[in-house]
Amino acid sequence: MSVRVYVPCDSGALSMGAERVAKAICAEAERRGLVIELVRNGSRGLYWLETLVEVGTADGRVAYGPVKVADVASLFDADFLNGGAHALHLGVTDDLPWLKNQERLTFARVGITDPVSLDDYLAHDGYRGLRNALAMTPDAIVQQVTDSGLRGRGGAAFPTGIKWKTVAGCVADQKYIVCNADEGDSGTYSDRMIMEDDPYVLIEGMTIAAIAVGATQGYIYLRSEYPHALVSLNTAIERAQAAGYLGEHILGSAHTFHLEVRRAAGAYVCGEETSLLESLEGKRGLVRFKPPLPAIEGLFGKPTVVNNVISLATVPIVLDKGAEYYRDYGMGRSRGTLPIQLAGNIKQPGLVEKAFGVTLRELLYDYGGGSASGRPIRAVQVGGPLGAYLPESQFDTPLDYEKFSEIWAVLGHGGIVAFDDTVDMAKMARYAFEFCAVESCGKCTPCRIGSTRGVEVMDNIMQGKQVSKNIALVRDLSDTLLNGSLCALGGMTPYPVLSALNHFPEDFSKASAIASETALADPA
Repeated sequence: MSVRVYVPCDSGALSMGAERVAKAICAEAERRGLVIELVRNGSRGLYWLETLVEVGTADGRVAYGPVKVADVASLFDADFLNGGAHALHLGVTDDLPWLKNQERLTFARVGITDPVSLDDYLAHDGYRGLRNALAMTPDAIVQQVTDSGLRGRGGAAFPTGIKWKTVAGCVADQKYIVCNADEGDSGTYSDRMIMEDDPYVLIEGMTIAAIAVGATQGYIYLRSEYPHALVSLNTAIERAQAAGYLGEHILGSAHTFHLEVRRAAGAYVCGEETSLLESLEGKRGLVRFKPPLPAIEGLFGKPTVVNNVISLATVPIVLDKGAEYYRDYGMGRSRGTLPIQLAGNIKQPGLVEKAFGVTLRELLYDYGGGSASGRPIRAVQVGGPLGAYLPESQFDTPLDYEKFSEIWAVLGHGGIVAFDDTVDMAKMARYAFEFCAVESCGKCTPCRIGSTRGVEVMDNIMQGKQVSKNIALVRDLSDTLLNGSLCALGGMTPYPVLSALNHFPEDFSKASAIASETALADPA
């Protein structure tokens, strides 16, 4: 009888040598005359332990990691196929505290199943939500999503059910479901993990959305830098359609839904829904004026649901377990769970799915293990390149949309990037302006011109030129960007800039002091 060995095909694991490890395991088994069944699963999200190899045993899946090619022979010597002791032995995977203490709802199958195996998906509760939805009225589906408290996981946190209700109430000959999979925030990768490691859950969520609002066509607007996700999604779509879960008369019903993957244009601003729709129509990705809202006049002028990957991938569990089940997780108006991505100067980077209410400190130290450098964590940026920089004094803030709003911060897509005490926050503020200047679509003046002026003013501050006057100018520019920009790119650039200035003012005076010392040392 063959033994099942699991080696991730997730691109994060591949970057750590998973493909070479998989081939080495197969070659070593063959050399020793052992029969194994190699399963290419997704990543469990413990990226500091990749390549994480698991073996199916009578006690459950046993993990070893991080495994390198040079470790393979010694693993076989230690009888790892039967869970044998080895320096890389981690124990039963599900019992690892890092995983055991999470609430994995959206990511319930990630790292467990073969991503493109429909049989595997069905064996792990897949498509139960869709079957329930087919037995309900569209209004009842929308009500379930509304009652669950699910909000957008892409950044704006708009209630998903309200958006669906708006589209459902529109009368049109054509409606669309568009998935925003252009994941471009620094330190984020949860969308990529879902698409590579559990693509059927996204397909199922989009199909349920289509039935709820009366849409017959869907598009996944996929980040151009995700080639592995492209293959995984297209394979899953093809197999779902062949099995009757997509296309005409879904599972013998009267509902029809067709789904395609479209490559994104490679512009950060296309993460904004109206710019995304312009790009999807084959135009330059420029932000549209609102109103009309995309829910009323979206893709090709038709009513369109535009949701993030995580939002749509969460819908199946709501329809499977019920609105109350999902709503019982979380706090306040932030219901359910959030996939949190730990990155930057962190000892244990990875994907953590927790109910809203967990604090930054718990995430950084209980899960992240502190900084990778061993130095104190001085600041974290939450919510991507346009998120605020939070100092240590705010690490006890619970992850909750309203609590973050109270400290003038955003949760965004759940990305957390850590910095130790060697970071220069004046340089980080300058980078925020530079990022906005590079990524601006150019349609509105505050974003296009204000960000460029911001870089120039920050350069003057860092050179010690009229520091007080230029800091006042930074604040004035930030006010213009915040209140005058057409979309969140310009409108949120002040978050990292002003938070750096407010929480770490010493770095701005330090920059000018260093510039003055340099000038004195080298008057020429």
